[in-house]
Formats: sequence, structure tokens, C-alpha cells
Amino acid sequence: MSDAFTRRTMLRTAGAAALSPAASAAAPASWPPAEGAHTPRICLGVSPKLDEKGMRSLKQIGVDYVLMGGPPVPWDETELRSRMDRLKAGGITIINMMISGFNDVIWGRPGADAQIEAVIKSIRAAGKAGLPVMEYNFYAHRLTEGYKEELGRGGAGYTAYDYTVSRNLPSREGVGTHTRAEQLKRAEHFLKAIVPEAEKARVRLALHPNDPPVPLSRGSEQIMATFEHWKQYLNLVKSPYNGMTYDCGVTREMGEDPVAVCRYLGERDCINHVHFRNVRVRRPYVDYTEVFLDEGQVNMFAVMKELVRQKYSRGLYPEHPRQIDLDRDRGIRNQYPGGGGLVGEVYNVAYAKAMLQAALSS
Repeated sequence: MSDAFTRRTMLRTAGAAALSPAASAAAPASWPPAEGAHTPRICLGVSPKLDEKGMRSLKQIGVDYVLMGGPPVPWDETELRSRMDRLKAGGITIINMMISGFNDVIWGRPGADAQIEAVIKSIRAAGKAGLPVMEYNFYAHRLTEGYKEELGRGGAGYTAYDYTVSRNLPSREGVGTHTRAEQLKRAEHFLKAIVPEAEKARVRLALHPNDPPVPLSRGSEQIMATFEHWKQYLNLVKSPYNGMTYDCGVTREMGEDPVAVCRYLGERDCINHVHFRNVRVRRPYVDYTEVFLDEGQVNMFAVMKELVRQKYSRGLYPEHPRQIDLDRDRGIRNQYPGGGGLVGEVYNVAYAKAMLQAALSS
């Protein structure tokens, strides 16, 4: 038997193997890979007054889910349904609303129990209306005074944080200062009252970690400024409904491994919302810059793969768009120095979609 014959035989055999049913089954059935009941849902934050044109813009860039601030507490089922049904008619689903209005709970004031009752009524209303997630903050104060604009590639606006410019600011009038132990005690009382109601209503609660994660904010210790703090808070009342917003950017700001933290939280089924953003950290907690999704220290693809592996199926918000000239020239920006608007959001959505499709097909 000649060498040429042997090579031809091997090539034919290899070709047949590639076309075999087993090999074909391993290939993707279609492209793009299908998103479904067990995949992340890319969403954007919008105004409750989002109009038909705004809904069309979202649909054009492939966004079917949104989040927004909720009405004043206590929420009313009829009002929630009105919001949800109006957007649903435009093909948009409200996946998350932010609840606030319970500062007496956070600051330990006499009106705390009345505000807890208002939150409970809001959870019940959300459950009846079919809202799956309620997000909230538990800040004694948020030290946003340390943010500043930094110019990045091509002159794009970035958001930097420098603790030194704000670390010695006094407490705000009417807020005072609060220790972490005091806040934890208040949080435990709060959670023991609201989590059973959330379980009954089938509404997941998502606490956002302290951002910026500095140790002191106008004299108040922070309740969720480290990964150990996150664990402690989640253990106050153990339930998937006592969950949090997993923010891979904040995780890196704290010097933690975003993928390892994502896995830890996912194993406990307590990721109830996701913020998907990237940073460059110079000193954990106190000195960092929020950058474009493709250029920071967070491995965004690895984070997305972990979420897909977990079959995470709630909202994923590619937030904090960078300021791009097309927005800047029209005077469009967000609340953060160096933050952008719609054009930056289109970039974020496109990047997140690419990561999701790659993760689903890998």
C-alpha cells in the first residue's frame, strides 16, 4: 500500500468523522444562540415616563427589559400594573424597580416601623402586579463627593474616584453619624420583617453594595463595603429573597476576584440583579477609574460565562456609560462626572450582547 493511498484514506476517514451525527450534534444548531428562560436578560435604566419613541429606540438595539425607580411608598398595585402594561404594549418588560423612602429605618428614627410597613405593602403590591425584583440601598450616606471626571481614550469621559478629596467631610445636617453595628441591627430588624413577605409575594430583593466602597462616608461606617460585609448581611436572614445586586465593578474596586465572588453568590442563589461594568483600580476601595467595558481589570467574558453557567435569569444592567462626543455635543450626560448617555449605552449593550452570545456558544 503506497504512502499516497494511506494519506488519501486518512483524509477521507477524517472527513467522514467530521460529518458524522455525533460531530454534527456538537455544533450549534443555529446562530445567534438562543436566549431563554435560563439566560441573563440585558436591561437598561429608564424613566417611568418612557414614551413610545424611547421604547422603539430600546427595541432597535435589542433591549426588551428595563428597570426604573418606583413610586413613593407604599406602592399601589394599580399604579404598578399601569406602568408595566403600558411598556408591555411596546414590547418592553419592567424587570426591576428601585424602592426607597425608608430612611427612618436606616437612621434608626421613630418612624422606622411605619416605613417598614409601607415597604411590606409595596412588596405585596409588586407581587400582585408581577414585578420580579425590587432593588434598594441601605446607605447611611453615600460619599459621591469623591467622584471626578478623567479623560480616557480619544478624550472620552471616564469617572474616577478619589477618597482623599472627601474623606474628612462632616456629617450632613439631619443625618448624623452611624456605626456599622447600629446599621446591622436595624437591617436585621428590617429583613426579618420584609423577607417573609417577599417570599410569599415571590418578589426578590436586591441590595446594592456600598459604592464607592470606602470605609467611612461623612463619618458613618458602611454596612456593605467589603466582601465579608456582603456575607454577613446575607446571613442575617438566609433566603434567596434576601439577595443582592452583584456588581462586578464594585467587586473589583474592593480588590476581590469578580468571578470567584460571582460563583460564591450564585451557589447560594442570592444574585437577584447584576450590574455589568469595568474599572481600573489603583488602590482598592479608595482610588479607581470606571472605564469602557473592554479595557478594565475585570474579565467581563469570564463573569458572563459564570452567570451563564449558573443559568442566571434575571436582569443584567451594563451601566455607567462613558461619555462619547456624540452625546457630549448634544449635552447628554448622566449624574456622574465623565458619564455619558444614549450613545454610550448603545456601546455597552452591544458589548454585553457580544459577551452573552459568546458565553452561550462556548
